[in-house]
Amino acid sequence: METGKRLHLPLALLALIVSSACGEKEGAHTTVITHVAAPPRQVLKIVSRPTPRFSELLLPDSAADIRKPVLVLNLAKGSRFRLGEDVPISFLVWNAKLKGDGGEFRIRYIVDDDDMQWRDTAEAFWLSGWLPGKHTIRVELIGPDGWPYKNGNANIVTREITIEP
Repeated sequence: METGKRLHLPLALLALIVSSACGEKEGAHTTVITHVAAPPRQVLKIVSRPTPRFSELLLPDSAADIRKPVLVLNLAKGSRFRLGEDVPISFLVWNAKLKGDGGEFRIRYIVDDDDMQWRDTAEAFWLSGWLPGKHTIRVELIGPDGWPYKNGNANIVTREITIEP
């Protein structure tokens, strides 16, 4: 019985301390605010440079009809680049005129499901400002109706690249 009384005393003291800390006084509680910085955001910029030269010309999808408008992206699947290195985006458009050349077609490109960007000429360009890791580049030939022009799997081209630190 005496052991039970000895155990009750520390528990009663603990309850008294806890209840006094939880008063209804203004400012009696404590709020901890932790600031977590947002992850770095990739901001890509177009860099003007001479047209990149490739050792081989990539061909369109074999299911595409080459008599219809066709987009050919000259960026090999799984390309690797070093951090700080600009990535060349070079493409050819066959059997279609882009808006910049007086036609009705446009090129739309999307990097990592970010905002879509538009090109109205078939000039190659370079993108700088990459963060390390894997990235997806999708380039599409957009027809006069505002939708990707259907021709096999040729006019929506997706490539995954890796930027190495």
